[in-house]
This record gives sequence, structure tokens and C-alpha cells, in this order.
Amino acid sequence: MQRWFPDGTTNLAYNCLDRHVKDGYGDRVCFYEDSVYTGKKRTWTYKEVMEQSGRVATIMKEQFGIKPGDTVVVYMPMIIESAFVMLACTRIGAIHSVVFGGFSPKELANRIDNCKPKLVCTSGFGIEPNKHIAYTPIVEEALTQHCELEGAAQIPRLIKQREE
Repeated sequence: MQRWFPDGTTNLAYNCLDRHVKDGYGDRVCFYEDSVYTGKKRTWTYKEVMEQSGRVATIMKEQFGIKPGDTVVVYMPMIIESAFVMLACTRIGAIHSVVFGGFSPKELANRIDNCKPKLVCTSGFGIEPNKHIAYTPIVEEALTQHCELEGAAQIPRLIKQREE
């Protein structure tokens, strides 16, 4: 087996965002946000996404002590902030474990038990046709009633409160 650059390091957040900004493409569109449920439409530039993911990374490091190698569970709906959280984890060097927002508290607890996160990132709720799904109570039930991981109830939560 051939190993390429065995002593090299990289940061995929830098590769996804920073290098584009550095090369003068910061004002180009990085993401199109278009929600059929809220009617919200917006473009996000590389510079804006880099700034937002950097803010989230700073919060994760300074307020929650997340460092390289730590695991963060992302239990969020399909909103732009989910991408910011994943890119923030990548920027830090933390592992992000994305759990589909439709999972029950018991299934979420299984994933938490398996990856032993230092932080759970979630949203107050998700929006589906004709209903809102409260995410925070699902996370609370998973951590307090279903997790077998010792101290699961004390895992901190970072919650995105949606405008809707």
C-alpha cells in the first residue's frame, strides 16, 4: 500500500471555505438556502459561511471546551445552521456524528451511547408539512431516560432557536 504525504496535515474546512476567500472568491455563492416550508430563500457566500462556521467553532471551543478528537452529535433539521455546525466541527478537528432528525429518543440515545459526544447540537424544532417537530424534548428524553452512557444527562446542548 502506498501512503501519500504520511506526515501531512490538512483541514477540510480550510479547503472548503478559507482557500476560496483567500484566493479572492469570497463573494461567490457557496450555498443556496431555499426552504419549501418557510419560504425563506437566501444565498450564502464563501466569506459568510466561513464567518458563521468560525463563530460556531469559537463557541464550541470557548463555551463547551470542544477540541480536536472530541465528538459532537448534530441532531438538527435541514437548515443552513446544520452546515455551519458540521463545518465548525471540521475546523476544530472534532468528529461530527449527524443523526437524522426523524429519529426517536431511543434511537438517538443509541447513537449517543455509541459515539460518546462532548456536545449535542440541536434545534428547538423542525418543520414538516403541516406540523412542527420539537427537537429539544427528544434530545432531553434521549439523554435523561434512554442513554446508558454514564453522565449522559450532563452532556451540554447547543440549541439553535429558529425564528419561525
